Amino acid sequence: MQMSINLNEQLVLVTGGARGLGEHLVRAFLREGARVVINYLHSAEAAAKLAAEAPGRALALQADVTDAVAVQALFAQAHEHFGSPITTVINNALPAFSFNGDARPHAGQLRWEDLNQQLEGVVKGALNTTQAALPGMREAGFGRIVNVGTNLFQNPVVPYHDYTAAKAALLSLTRTLSQDLGPDGITVNMVSGGLLRTTDASAATPEAVFDYIAANTPLRRVTTPAEFADATLFFASSWSRSVTGQNLVVDGGLVKN
Repeated sequence: MQMSINLNEQLVLVTGGARGLGEHLVRAFLREGARVVINYLHSAEAAAKLAAEAPGRALALQADVTDAVAVQALFAQAHEHFGSPITTVINNALPAFSFNGDARPHAGQLRWEDLNQQLEGVVKGALNTTQAALPGMREAGFGRIVNVGTNLFQNPVVPYHDYTAAKAALLSLTRTLSQDLGPDGITVNMVSGGLLRTTDASAATPEAVFDYIAANTPLRRVTTPAEFADATLFFASSWSRSVTGQNLVVDGGLVKN
């Protein structure tokens, strides 16, 4: 069993990697020399453009993470292309969502369909990628699964019921999977951000909200997607080889975990 593989030897899958936070995650791993599979659903042009920046080390592949068959096909394509299995999975893909507190469904209007859409994309998506990754990770004796979470279930400053419930369920899955997969040399962790300045999802957030969060954050500013991505590297690196089942909050100190 290998306790660690250097970042520049890893084959990393970033789901929802063509834009927003996903793009920053892809760039962070490419900067460290990793090979990266850029998964996308609709953003074919953006994914291809990003992959073209690292010829030979980046590959754009389309798949709906809620479709287990499509995810299995993505893993097979990646293995064939690079000649090795995916060792590292970053579950970043987010079902269509906008961080606009004025437009969110309030308690009286919240529908199960709203919750289910997020659960399908966030939890089912992570389950599908994890299950598709297991054979290759077990073959390598090494695996890193990093789930993207949120600090909102600790500090629901804006009560996005559907999004927050799905991410809370993902944290639970993170912890139970870490218990199950530890003997295989596979670690499972979560990195949780707050509001990031700025991603596609947070573009609808009023400036006053950014200012309020910055004023209440010890660093007196809102965390950027690039800063979040850098923290994610820790869980894929050899430095975290004895860390699993954990949730690292990256929000400038707003929430104490």
